[in-house]
Amino acid sequence: MAPLLDTLSGPDTLRAVPASRLPGLAAEIREFIGRAVPRQAGHLGPDLGVVELTLALHRVFDSPRDRLVWDTGRQAYVHELLTGRRDFTRRRRRSEPTWYAAPHGAVENARTATALSYADGFAKAHQLLGLHDRHVVAVVDWDALACGMAWEALNNLAASRDLPLVIVIHEAVPTPAPATDGLTDRRLLLRPAPGRADRVAPDRLAEPSTDALPGSAAGAGGGITLVQAPPERAQAEERSRPTPRSLFDDLGFGYFGPLDGQDAVALEVALRRAKALGGPAVVHCVTRGDPDTGPTAQPPGTVRGPRSAEPSGPSWTSVFSEEMVRLGGEREDIVGITAAMLRPVGLEAFAKAYPKRVFDVGIAEQHAVTSAAGLALGGVHPVVAVYATFLNRAFDQVLMDVALHGCGVTFALDRAGATGNDGPSHNGMWDMSILQVVPGLRVAAPRDGARLRALLREAVEVEDAPTVVRYPKGAVEADIESVASVGGLDVLVRARGVSRVLLVSVGAMARVSLEAAALLAERGVGVTVVDPRWVKPVNSALVGLAAEHELVATVEDNGRVGGVGSAITQALRDAGVTTPLRDFGLLQRFCEHGSRDEVLAEAGLTAHRIAETVEDVLTPDDQPSLRGAS
Repeated sequence: MAPLLDTLSGPDTLRAVPASRLPGLAAEIREFIGRAVPRQAGHLGPDLGVVELTLALHRVFDSPRDRLVWDTGRQAYVHELLTGRRDFTRRRRRSEPTWYAAPHGAVENARTATALSYADGFAKAHQLLGLHDRHVVAVVDWDALACGMAWEALNNLAASRDLPLVIVIHEAVPTPAPATDGLTDRRLLLRPAPGRADRVAPDRLAEPSTDALPGSAAGAGGGITLVQAPPERAQAEERSRPTPRSLFDDLGFGYFGPLDGQDAVALEVALRRAKALGGPAVVHCVTRGDPDTGPTAQPPGTVRGPRSAEPSGPSWTSVFSEEMVRLGGEREDIVGITAAMLRPVGLEAFAKAYPKRVFDVGIAEQHAVTSAAGLALGGVHPVVAVYATFLNRAFDQVLMDVALHGCGVTFALDRAGATGNDGPSHNGMWDMSILQVVPGLRVAAPRDGARLRALLREAVEVEDAPTVVRYPKGAVEADIESVASVGGLDVLVRARGVSRVLLVSVGAMARVSLEAAALLAERGVGVTVVDPRWVKPVNSALVGLAAEHELVATVEDNGRVGGVGSAITQALRDAGVTTPLRDFGLLQRFCEHGSRDEVLAEAGLTAHRIAETVEDVLTPDDQPSLRGAS
């Protein structure tokens, strides 16, 4: 018999599948995704956890007529599979199709906790256009409920009683549950009514029927398989006995759950009941398992999804992690803050060594930054570790809550620059432009592991202003030692003879800058390569060196608009230095999927392209250049 998955041609054919065959279909989907999705794509745990939920969604709702908005792309593989995508081999590669632009895609799921706002807008647009026969579904991670933007959306949705919108909350409970000593237990955000979470229906449902669905949330647990509450939640239940309702009940939403997230039939019935309400409703499902590999109770024969390939050799993140542990042992006032990314940003080892000195605030970057300001004002030195692209969400807090008050807060920005396969939303190409406007803030860009350790130590010594240390994703190459120091600038190469070009290498671009200088030297162009280490504010020694050269060239893995090159240009103008400057950086657009090298090459950030452009500037039109030699 052919696999059931192979007989499906879309959501319409899925609705004809008998409920008794759904467990087998779920097993086939898990096996398919485990085999088909490349290792570099990673993030399979969330997808393997929502297989049954996705099946139920497509049996109840009519996508794309009904909008299915996934809060994060890492949950949508099953959705893509069921709506026509069968080739996952190109995922996170340059040739990957833009799925979010397809009919079933709705939006690019770039930022967690945005789905509720998107869904609110979709539902209101349907009303305004007279499309009253359509529903909108927002699938939201449990951790997203820690984000202020999610609650802003919920506040608006609570006042829109007639919007046909269903909110699905997927809660993945780790097995075993992580220790919470010193960490925020965000699972206590939602407290089901006493008795509701402890009730398990005696019989699992057979074929669901829509003939006699209730029109309200009353009796939502009847006949639906509910999950046993975790011990932590049971304790919270006991503490909250005076409150007889769930938080969502109090907001006016119909609430169904918590449900067994691997019971497709129970989920389908709950979704039909939520849909029948005609107004905002919440369906809350729980799965258990490793967040990287999916639920523990997978059907027989399934394949656990592989984790993303680890970089060869020490990574930038691991260097940061090790140095943080050392600093924590030397200074009791150093604390760590993460926004639901303890392991990815390298704070896990610090948390194990000093469990009371790390705070996981959930997916709430704005709160992370302002709470760091409070910590600093209270007498400790917080290190906020976050992906560079996610600091964008908290810019106002960096500006008005940290910098305005002169708080000694250090921001460790992982995944800075081109992250390549992480996609257009995750390239950390904005931070050195955005942060240029923040008064008093200092930015360090280490070129190697040794400089990351040193600059992190320098950063945490600053107690009267915010500091930033930014570094890329991937493996750290061999350390690059300086040959001299000029006013705090590291000189990496001195020109032989006359130095015509001052090449300013920013952070991890040191290797390509040195290679470009070597190519120019072969052509008889003298180049001095310097690494400022601290790129904001512009070092006055850099202005003095620029005045001694025919051309200044800056190389950075940040957008060219408003970046380090722009800041140095302004510093030269302010000082009356007329030396021309050529800035090399990432293209000011959303970069496509691809490796880091592919993204850099597309932006001209290769040794040959840099060298030939510099020589073009210096060489008269009638003389040969590197461009002609290429």
